[in-house]
Amino acid sequence: MTSSQFGVSKASSLGAAYGVIFSGVVAALQIGKLPPALPELSQTLGLSLMQSGFLLSLVQLAGMTLALAVGLTADGFGLKRSMLSGLFILGLATAMGAMAQSVQALMVWRTLEGLGFLWVTLPAPGLIRKLVSEQHLRKLLGYWGAYMPAGTALTLLAGPLWLPEFGWRTWWVLFAVLSWAMALVLWRVVPADVWTSGRALPENVSSDLAVAWTQRLRETLSAPGPWWVALCFAMYSGQWLAVVGFLPSIYTQAGLSGATLGALTALAAAVNILGNMASGRLLQRGIHPSVLLAIGFCAMGVGALLAFAEFTHSWPWLRYVGVLLFSVCGGLVPGTLFSLAVRLAPHERNVSTTVGWMQQGSAAGQFAGPPMVAWLASQAGGWQWTWLATGLCCVVGGVLSISIARTLNQQRGL
Repeated sequence: MTSSQFGVSKASSLGAAYGVIFSGVVAALQIGKLPPALPELSQTLGLSLMQSGFLLSLVQLAGMTLALAVGLTADGFGLKRSMLSGLFILGLATAMGAMAQSVQALMVWRTLEGLGFLWVTLPAPGLIRKLVSEQHLRKLLGYWGAYMPAGTALTLLAGPLWLPEFGWRTWWVLFAVLSWAMALVLWRVVPADVWTSGRALPENVSSDLAVAWTQRLRETLSAPGPWWVALCFAMYSGQWLAVVGFLPSIYTQAGLSGATLGALTALAAAVNILGNMASGRLLQRGIHPSVLLAIGFCAMGVGALLAFAEFTHSWPWLRYVGVLLFSVCGGLVPGTLFSLAVRLAPHERNVSTTVGWMQQGSAAGQFAGPPMVAWLASQAGGWQWTWLATGLCCVVGGVLSISIARTLNQQRGL
């Protein structure tokens, strides 16, 4: 289905697609609001290092357990309606989290934020696909892949300026209001879900929706492609969230604060956007996806080694260059994987399910990554062995990129 079947013009459908992308950025703000607040939460609520790691990853609990189910139901419920529901849930959970009086209560609401995050992000690639032509699809899916680093960069930049003045509770309230405001914008700019509008469905869409969820699940999980992209995303997301999520704490321990802390950590997250956008452009120019994945994982491994290994201890500038290399080249991975999820889905009716399975892999990586790195740091008495954990993820990711290349070649009959 394309924008013409939505009954909207090309210009308005592109505008609606960008509205979908900005909704993802707002959802990512809910994930990114925590890292700059960790030092204050450690003081006010007594967070330990391990609790900080779990609080960073707990938002992914819903994704690790429910992403596939949400992906299966999104098409039937309506892609726009799913995203609106997710934005509302995000706002509610964040508002309630602002009133939390204990670490345990904050963790409960953080888990609910994860459910809202799923309802926003899983239907988005499928909705973008319905809104725009094939000509714009790869570019916009590359832009969509930048939603996470964009939201994280904004919060890392603004957090050190906002939090000392107004505190973490007003920081939570701010993002609750933003979620509800974005829901209003999305409701206005994105066309209604066609299967809830009362009009007859196009024949191909009707037949797709008539397929039982059990068959769509079986089709998705029996194909190799969805497995490769899910595992690959897990190898990327776990290490990226662990490194970028702990940067404010690492740099605070090093004596940085205020605008300097915000600028350095925000830039580290923001450059990831460049990699995401570059992936869309490079894919349009015919660069093979497996090549982009291999480059991304190799650069992340080298960057983490420079950023954390003992031999760079006396060169803080080189360590920061390593962080930037880790993030900017790592951005090639998610942008490429979102494009691959659309291509490797067994059928058009399986796109949301495939994205859901990929998101479940991503969530599992983000759930395991920060606590693993926090445990390693606590055992080593510092962050000097972080590169070892991220390096293992990069090796596995490189092997998976080879499997993806073989699957794509089989699809083309090579």
